Amino acid sequence: MKQEATESSGFDVVDSALMMKVFYGFAVLAVLAVLSVAISLGGRWFGHTIALAGYTDEVAPREIVIGNDVISAPANMIRFEKARRDGIAGRLDLYLRWPEMDGYSEAARLAFNNLDGHKRIVFLSLEPRMMARDMSGRLAPIYSELTVKPGVPGPEGMTLFGFTENSGYLNEVLAVASRNGEPPFVARCLSGAEAEESLAPCERDVFVGKDLSLTYRFPRELLGEWRELDRAVTGKANAMLHVK
Repeated sequence: MKQEATESSGFDVVDSALMMKVFYGFAVLAVLAVLSVAISLGGRWFGHTIALAGYTDEVAPREIVIGNDVISAPANMIRFEKARRDGIAGRLDLYLRWPEMDGYSEAARLAFNNLDGHKRIVFLSLEPRMMARDMSGRLAPIYSELTVKPGVPGPEGMTLFGFTENSGYLNEVLAVASRNGEPPFVARCLSGAEAEESLAPCERDVFVGKDLSLTYRFPRELLGEWRELDRAVTGKANAMLHVK
């Protein structure tokens, strides 16, 4: 009798477990079906919000204070939703479409989502200066000691230098171009597979405003337009700045 009771009890446990699995399976299917209907019906109401995917097409300016500098930037140029407010911040991240130098809009949607076949978004970061020299100023005392000479020709009069093995800049190249009466253009770019996977593998930093450093990151395809790019980016940043 004890053996029979044990076998019966074991059968009940297995049967209950199986029924629970079946029940949960149907419950999951039911939830998925409800979600599918909700998405289908709700799409017409939330389609605009979903399409923005964190972007905004609002052009009203926001005033952000970083140290002794005040930045007035349109909301659609500010990358992160939490930063789209007036007030004090330690850093501000922006993005722009090249060459229009505008923020997100319906007309720019494909470019911002990287769906038009061209990498055209430039990312800007404004923050307090942490170094005594910007990237151009670091060329002679720092980068020149860490690069392999003589370099190879790049686009539009530029020279591309590889970094030495012990430089700390693995898988990067230094892009340098001379300018009459101005400090040289200097940028660092990722190389190889990492560059192919990145939307903006090149970066350059310059001093702007009273106490700010502007770092901008851009597609490597834009190296051939370095003169226009540098002029436009620094000009846009300076136009948004008001020293307190």
